[in-house]
Amino acid sequence: MVDTPVLKMTAIRKSFGDVPALTDAALTIRPGEVHALIGQNGAGKSTMIKILNGAYRKDAGEIELDGQAVRFSSPHEAQLGGISTIFQEVNLVHYRSVTENIVLGQEPKKFGMIDWPKAHRRAEEVLQRFGLNLDVRQPLHHCNIAVQQLIAIARAVSFDARLVIMDEPTSSLDSQEKQVLFRVIRDLSAQGVAVLYVSHHLEELFEVCDRVTVMRNGSMIATHEMSDVTKLGLVSEMIGRDANQIAESGATGFGKTHAGSQTVVLELQNLSNGTNVKDASLIVHQGEIVGLAGLLGAGRTETVAMIFCADHPAGGNMAFKEHRSFFREPAEAINAGIGYCTEDRKAEGIIPGLSIRENLTLAMIPRLAKRGVIPRMAEREMVADFIDKLSVKCAGMDQPIRELSGGNQQKVLLARWMATQPDLLILDEPTRGIDVGAKREIQTLIEGLSAAGLSVLMISSEFEELVEGANRVVVLQEGKAITTLTGGDLNEDSLLAAVAGEAEGAAL
Repeated sequence: MVDTPVLKMTAIRKSFGDVPALTDAALTIRPGEVHALIGQNGAGKSTMIKILNGAYRKDAGEIELDGQAVRFSSPHEAQLGGISTIFQEVNLVHYRSVTENIVLGQEPKKFGMIDWPKAHRRAEEVLQRFGLNLDVRQPLHHCNIAVQQLIAIARAVSFDARLVIMDEPTSSLDSQEKQVLFRVIRDLSAQGVAVLYVSHHLEELFEVCDRVTVMRNGSMIATHEMSDVTKLGLVSEMIGRDANQIAESGATGFGKTHAGSQTVVLELQNLSNGTNVKDASLIVHQGEIVGLAGLLGAGRTETVAMIFCADHPAGGNMAFKEHRSFFREPAEAINAGIGYCTEDRKAEGIIPGLSIRENLTLAMIPRLAKRGVIPRMAEREMVADFIDKLSVKCAGMDQPIRELSGGNQQKVLLARWMATQPDLLILDEPTRGIDVGAKREIQTLIEGLSAAGLSVLMISSEFEELVEGANRVVVLQEGKAITTLTGGDLNEDSLLAAVAGEAEGAAL
């Protein structure tokens, strides 16, 4: 007897205005199955998920949960119906405590009031499943983004769900944290809970998933058993190109076609913030891509934040071109020629309620405005030019940026800083949560900007990206720059050894 599918979606259609997002899309998930859903940014994955959890209303099609037709009108209703969703961008209440975030909507009560001791115990028990031992009474924003993501996952799996949707759940996790997540996923599967796993990291699928469905242009291309496919075959189906052509063109868009000049654009000496950055020193030359590597907590993001004056240093020295001191505020850094794409695209990058045009020109407003008025024709011409150059997939420049895929949102953020014509572009995880095709486009764009003379300081948790894309990589460990890898010494094995603290010091 064949088990009734936990989920069956058939002939799903959805359009935004005149732009079709889904066309007769379909998906079937078995009980206890870990099912991967993959595709390029804009393929329709997020739309599919939002229709399933009630965030969007479908135009046509049927959804069955455990053989029963369902139509959820909100994510909360879907949660009550047995579907729990973990979004790529942490979707919690940052100024509430860890406990409040975990028990929200299912608070234990005593005499009609919230039983806080019991709530704290429940939160601690949920987090222990993920190996997290922390003060659950502290505000969520005191935790770094990786811990926040684990808390969001812990909250989702704490519900009595039949299906758990995980959208890029490892985007901020290190290798050890990923293994903890995979163990929890296997536990859920053993209990008969199905998992819909959305990820751009294809190697993860072969480690944890049973089957995979490939989407392209709003339709389902194929569904496979994981044992029957290869990574190259999946990429071929995702982007609609022959596998041999993809193999010949390489996996990434980076090529390191130039080495930069000898002109120093940025120099840091013994930079510290008084907490987790203790002695960060590095040099970036004109037209050079310098990578910044290290484990979570090594101080990478805190270091670049001080360069941009998004955080204030406690010690050390900085020289940027002719400017021989730290900036007093981000506006001064922008005017001097620095652009900064932050790690958290949703919280610190885009403004969801504004249009593509408004988000793209945000850093340019002081330069565009004439007597307090922005010349609309010039603004629209500039935005249209960047949309064309960067191949941003959108319905038009006045479309809300929140409706774009992650890859296209990232292109808009890159365009925001390109428009300011900076001398140094700081990129914190520029390809996090982005599919293979969009990732290659962004990497090629970064290489092209560097070849044209722009200096790039790039943080990435992907060693392959740093090895293939950077001229040099500075390794941070516990807030200290311990070594710099370049030339023949810059390979994945030596980088792994350096990050793990097994490499000998080298000139920065």
